[in-house]
Amino acid sequence: MKKLLFLLFFLSLSFSYAQDYFPTDAGVKTTENTLTAFTNAKIYVTSKKILKKATLLIENGKVIAIGKSVKIPKNAKTINLEGKTIYPSFVDIYSNFGIKKPNRKTSNSRRTQYEASREGYYWNDHIRSDVNPLKAFSFDSKQAKELINAGFGVVNTHMEDGIIRGNGLLVALNPNSSDAYRILDTKSAQYLSFSKSVTSLQVYPGSIMGAMALLRQTYNDASWYANGNMKNKDLALEALNANKNLVQIFKTSNLLDAFRADKVGDEFGIQYTIVGSGDEYERVADIKSTNANFIIPVNFSNAYDVSNPLLAQQISLRDMRKWNQEPSNLKVLAENGVNFALTTNTLKSVKTFHKNLQKAIKYGFSKEKALAALTAIPANILGNTKIGNLNEGSYANFIITSGDIFDAKTTLYENWVQGSKNMVNDMSVKDLSGNYMLSVNNKTYDLTISGKGAKQTAVIKLGDKKIKSKFSFIDDWISITLNEDSGYTRMMGQTINAANVMQGTAFDTLGNETSWSAAKKVKKQDKKKKNKKEKEEPIVVLPVSYPNLGFGNYELPKTETILIKNATVWTSEDAGILENTDVLLKDGKIEKIGKNLKARGANIIDGTNKHLTAGIVDEHSHIATSAVNEWAQNSTAEVTIEDVVDPNDINIYRNLSGGTTTAQILHGSANPIGGRSAIIKLKWGENADNMIYDNSPKFIKFALGENVKQSRSPNGTRFPQTRMGVEQLFVDYFTRAKEYDALKKNGKPYRKDDEMETLAEILNGERHISCHSYVQSEINMLMKVADRMGFKVNTFTHILEGYKVADKMKEHGVGGSTFSDWWAYKYEVNDAIPYNAAIMHNAGVTVAINSDDREMSRRLNQEAAKTIKYGGMSELDAWKTVTINPAKLLHIDDRVGSIKEGKNADVVLWSHHPMSIYTKAEKTIIDGRIFFDRAKDKEKRLAIQKEKSTLINMMLNEKMNGGKTKPPMIREDRNFECDTLEELKN
Repeated sequence: MKKLLFLLFFLSLSFSYAQDYFPTDAGVKTTENTLTAFTNAKIYVTSKKILKKATLLIENGKVIAIGKSVKIPKNAKTINLEGKTIYPSFVDIYSNFGIKKPNRKTSNSRRTQYEASREGYYWNDHIRSDVNPLKAFSFDSKQAKELINAGFGVVNTHMEDGIIRGNGLLVALNPNSSDAYRILDTKSAQYLSFSKSVTSLQVYPGSIMGAMALLRQTYNDASWYANGNMKNKDLALEALNANKNLVQIFKTSNLLDAFRADKVGDEFGIQYTIVGSGDEYERVADIKSTNANFIIPVNFSNAYDVSNPLLAQQISLRDMRKWNQEPSNLKVLAENGVNFALTTNTLKSVKTFHKNLQKAIKYGFSKEKALAALTAIPANILGNTKIGNLNEGSYANFIITSGDIFDAKTTLYENWVQGSKNMVNDMSVKDLSGNYMLSVNNKTYDLTISGKGAKQTAVIKLGDKKIKSKFSFIDDWISITLNEDSGYTRMMGQTINAANVMQGTAFDTLGNETSWSAAKKVKKQDKKKKNKKEKEEPIVVLPVSYPNLGFGNYELPKTETILIKNATVWTSEDAGILENTDVLLKDGKIEKIGKNLKARGANIIDGTNKHLTAGIVDEHSHIATSAVNEWAQNSTAEVTIEDVVDPNDINIYRNLSGGTTTAQILHGSANPIGGRSAIIKLKWGENADNMIYDNSPKFIKFALGENVKQSRSPNGTRFPQTRMGVEQLFVDYFTRAKEYDALKKNGKPYRKDDEMETLAEILNGERHISCHSYVQSEINMLMKVADRMGFKVNTFTHILEGYKVADKMKEHGVGGSTFSDWWAYKYEVNDAIPYNAAIMHNAGVTVAINSDDREMSRRLNQEAAKTIKYGGMSELDAWKTVTINPAKLLHIDDRVGSIKEGKNADVVLWSHHPMSIYTKAEKTIIDGRIFFDRAKDKEKRLAIQKEKSTLINMMLNEKMNGGKTKPPMIREDRNFECDTLEELKN
């Protein structure tokens, strides 16, 4: 009998190979699309509606009935799924499935491309709303198999190229069908991003703020076109208007870009669905306030290899925190009521999707919400009721599992798409995984089986010694071969008692026949699991600070009533310096100045032997921004630094430590007419919008000289190339602006042009110019052009030859914002002298000392002191160059720049004389909120050291327990200067 069993076993194997139905781990089996009933299953109709012992009836790719009492037609094929679970197949609505990104265009030409290369389309190649991905779509069976194996049934795909990228395709991952059937929607969404197209070398936009400006202008032009105001046909604008009612899906690469996209959408009444980047937990309240739907990747960083202590020191706290905090992102979003779907986007391999999602669940993300984020929510975002659920009439897209889909031990058996079966793991193969006691030849071995389906493997030990062995489980037959010193032992057999016991026939190395058996060690396994669970350390997620890096605030400073007593007060007003004086700050304002002041409940600060000044105002800075130059056109008045304020820049905190409270963040000097400014308060921890001044005065950056004519650029081909060309450019643009403004004021229809709108504001005295300048001839030139065209220059910044034309500056009414002692760093500053500021001041020009540098901006107090040495300015006048004078140049002197009752409570308490090299800012206060406190700064430094040690130990533990690690990375801070040119990515 035993020999007969052995013969039957090998005959069955031979037959299996002959018929080619040997089970594979992810084979696709073509089945006829017939009436099929799946019975006795636990069915998730949706994430909230769950049926037990229920029946799912499908026909022709659709669900025709579902419930506990479904009447099964006689001609239906019935599949008993007792003990199994059915879920709706997953939906990924951000994908490039089946659509290859176009090849990157290259050129050997040294000339820069400024014009568009497509005729009959929009003036900018990166607006590609006309792209129809259907033309490029080719069903990718290999990629489809990976997605099917992960549980996905539908993807929303698109051409991942350009700023406006065209429409999307909704595709069922049905490898057993044709495109005509599996493409569910040829216009499922419209896609956008901040990345340029790889098919064009057109340089504009060259920055993130340029991309935002281009989007705004495109929407303006689309509206103008829709009203029939353009003579020429524009296929891109036609497509944009045709797609305007589709879901608008916007791809972003970081948290700040998500807010920037939402800002543009809000301006035009468009609610984007935003593809996030996994760092939304850092500003979840602001994410919530966008009211946007989000699509969130499930892609987590590996721990750093911190085994080398010297290299570990170089890793920023911000990057260490990211590894620790980002697995909690989904939980945080869900708990804060943000509506989001999940995507496989950014994953190197779809195979890691479930592992990462299980990690997120371990960090507290609800399984119910996870299922909703993979089914109902993406379907609802697209407005498609036929996917993401198993209601009657929906597509028969569902997965069959051994249990909880989000449990690591669950096996996904089949994924049915449009009623077509795709086998992932053979359901007929039993799960033998577990620990067994194997008995054969009077020996007892430890047998451990792991894996799923036909890929189950085994490890066999005798005591502590691992035995060489081979194991296979095919068609319910078990085959084991042991290779020991005594020879080979071959075993075959089957399972009984629901796989808790295995038994069969064994043959030793001499061919002697005996029996073998293996019993599952159920009790010991449960005990080990229990002990392991008890030993598992709780997950520790470190708290988020604002911003989420070293020196961030765990709670934002609150407005206090503060009474500073007995200080030496530098008013920067006619009152001059007041000795032993009290200053009361209340409700964010300077309430009272005097002696022996009292205030109930006030935070009293002793200012004895200390100096109190207004916060320093930096008229020219490039900190706290994500971009500085939109260099790709000679006039970029349409862009604004307000779009790219970066509240995470550590230089904000460093500037506070040097007493700076306000800064004008200027566009760079890459073009004659640059971008608009952002005037911000350095409110460390606030979001970008809350840093920008309310009712902020309007400014724009102009530039003259070497930078704009591209003197040091070997490939510079843009007009102008000479200083006289710069003059002509100003004349040309303001002539156009006058014509534009006249047309607008006449009430006639006009095409809104954001660039011309800005220049018209200058003509109407609504926007002020801060101009980068060096050489006296050009300074004279711009004042003459301004007089001729009817506008004023507000400030000449740098102005190192200002001493030569101070009288003319006074006559024109322009101020000077200069360096104290910079010179000889390029040709056009060869005539700079350290007496420049004093000479302009003595001529009656309003003079400020600016930084234009992230380091100098935290020691402007010392830069002001240099005007005393060079030029003999008084202490009071010297101090005004960094307080009230720059405030006057920025038209905010009614709010800040001096200590005066009614002004904003922006003050600094210094340990010594404010211009001493020994002084330190002890407290920097903005709007009555203490944003820098030197005593707390010391506490923060210790806390950072302690937190890094905690994270290093956590990472070491991760590595010791077999987790993946990556090499240490040093984060380099970007240092933006006037001539910094960054490139917007393709």
